[in-house]
Amino acid sequence: MQRAAESDEHQSRIERIERSVRAPRARVLVGAAVAPMMLLAVGCSSGSDSDKASGDDVPSEVVESALNDTSTPEVVEAAYAVLPNACEVFSEKTLKSLVPEGAKSGKAINTAEANVTGDCRWTSLDNNGVDGSQYRWLSVSLHLLESDATNGPGEDRAHSAFESKVTAAQAVDGAKGAKSEPVTGTGDEATAVRYNLEKKGEGTFKQQTIVVRTENVVITLDYNGAGLAGEKTPDAAALLKSAKSAAKEVVEAVEEANEGDSASKSPSSGATKTPSKGATTGSSSSGGSGSDVSSDSDSSGSGSSTTGGSSSGGSRKTSR
Repeated sequence: MQRAAESDEHQSRIERIERSVRAPRARVLVGAAVAPMMLLAVGCSSGSDSDKASGDDVPSEVVESALNDTSTPEVVEAAYAVLPNACEVFSEKTLKSLVPEGAKSGKAINTAEANVTGDCRWTSLDNNGVDGSQYRWLSVSLHLLESDATNGPGEDRAHSAFESKVTAAQAVDGAKGAKSEPVTGTGDEATAVRYNLEKKGEGTFKQQTIVVRTENVVITLDYNGAGLAGEKTPDAAALLKSAKSAAKEVVEAVEEANEGDSASKSPSSGATKTPSKGATTGSSSSGGSGSDVSSDSDSSGSGSSTTGGSSSGGSRKTSR
């Protein structure tokens, strides 16, 4: 009996040892089965990423070509290359109509680089002593904007300058009853700005400012009038009509100055009604501030044209 019991106990001990050995072994086998699956997954994923990356790679010759590309963007010439002499843009007949007592008083001011800016002013005082006087002041300013790779086509730059000058004319200090209206049949775009200016001891000055863009040139024409010493204030509508007619004459003068020039044969094709970003407003600003008859012709009038001086590049006929 005792021998049989010992035999059973010995057999039970052997079975426990075998179970303890089989359990870790099973865990090892399970781990061994998982490892190849993980390696397979990693291998597939790595291969997929590699394929994707190689598909997105830019060929080395394309990268090298881009790095070595130092070419300058092509710039199309603007329509106009020169400006007329600002003091010769009006016919004698026009000057006698607008500034009857000062038709020959045209004076270039703020002389600057030729064919960039130009301006001229005229004054007229029909002095009737105690019976009063009629005063007129006329100014024309020209600004040419060329095409360049940095700022874009000249026409775009001129459009931006045009808008800036219209805004300036509408914001003159002391202006009363300011009104703006489009002007048709003059250049590519044109706007008229009208207002009154009260001068203490002098009277009411009727100001007319016409801003015009013709291709890549911006024109600012200021014309005002006043009745002094009790003389009747001039009719604003009549002054505006004269100013519009004079503005058309300046556009014609710009066209004539560029006739036969190669630039007029190859107008810029990039012009748009939207201002370019790098667009500039130039050195000329408009917005008349009235005439001061106590000053000479350099400082009298609206004081609006602060452009550079008269530039040559084509003379205007003095009669039509």
